[in-house]
Amino acid sequence: MADESGRLGLGIVGAGMGAKPHALALQALKDEIAVLGVHRRNRAELDGFCQTYGFTAAQSYEALLADPRLDMVLVLTPPNARQDIVAAAARAGKHVLIEKPVERTTAAAERLSAQCHAAGIVLGVIFQHRFRNASRALAERIAAGAFGALQTVQVTVPKWRSQQGYYDQPGRGTLAQDGGGVLMNQAIHTLDLMLSLCGAVSEVVAMTATSGFHRMETEDFAVAGLRFANGALGSLTASTAHFPDMPEQLTLGFAKATAMLKGPVLDIFWQDGRTEQIGEAGNASSNTDPMAGPFIWHQRQIADFAAALREGREPVSTGQTALRAHRLIDAIMDSARLGHALPVAKG
Repeated sequence: MADESGRLGLGIVGAGMGAKPHALALQALKDEIAVLGVHRRNRAELDGFCQTYGFTAAQSYEALLADPRLDMVLVLTPPNARQDIVAAAARAGKHVLIEKPVERTTAAAERLSAQCHAAGIVLGVIFQHRFRNASRALAERIAAGAFGALQTVQVTVPKWRSQQGYYDQPGRGTLAQDGGGVLMNQAIHTLDLMLSLCGAVSEVVAMTATSGFHRMETEDFAVAGLRFANGALGSLTASTAHFPDMPEQLTLGFAKATAMLKGPVLDIFWQDGRTEQIGEAGNASSNTDPMAGPFIWHQRQIADFAAALREGREPVSTGQTALRAHRLIDAIMDSARLGHALPVAKG
């Protein structure tokens, strides 16, 4: 344990654009989790990050792992920089919580997950959309069978990322660093949430492209038809060429009601005429700063991961659950490339 109060010890690796909500979440969790150090290769940016959030810079990653108070590592690097970081944590017996996606390819993600399992450490993956009040309320209703059988699913991810402000950054939208485009980096959040609520997708037929808004290696636009293992039918549209940036939307048609999850707000339209709304204030992102949304969802997920370690259970989102979204994205990309419907690998 980190200290006499029973706080878990945590180290941060990587502190780029995506680190802001995690840092704010950890500040709010200071009574439960002690941030023992931050490691980043760029010393000037590391010092600025630590000064902003009141954290301590680690002498090195090796020194951070050698700290006997350290229980877990929060890895916020791009996907292409994780293999050695996670391998070192596994050897040291430190649990790992990483930003999505797990890795650039499904094969690499499977290897990383298997490595953690073999070392007896817990691998968690950040999918904060699951921790919104609306998402949790919808999951509870579905688990209780309140809506009846699922019939249809509609997913839209209408996002905007500018060329100058986003894709001109080194590595953005490349296979070598990010592992893909809109599906792997933006829509994966909604796909993970969809799979957790609706169950597995068995078959897809898809089209992907790069629009005239962007100069990039990978796709900024994707559409797909989905057939779920439970018989439901669905559609997906995802883009970072949609201005202005809008909240993602997941609309589920059940036998008794339609549930519409738009960002952090859930609307339920019962077929008997009743309506309900569940949600919380704040948008998920903004046109100028994708990290400008509330950090409470990150806070809840980090707290769940810490509680899972204390209680000896699996966290809500693991390396294994994250692989379902990876395999679905593979099927969508392969279907678009080959021009026909394809099954989704079961793993």
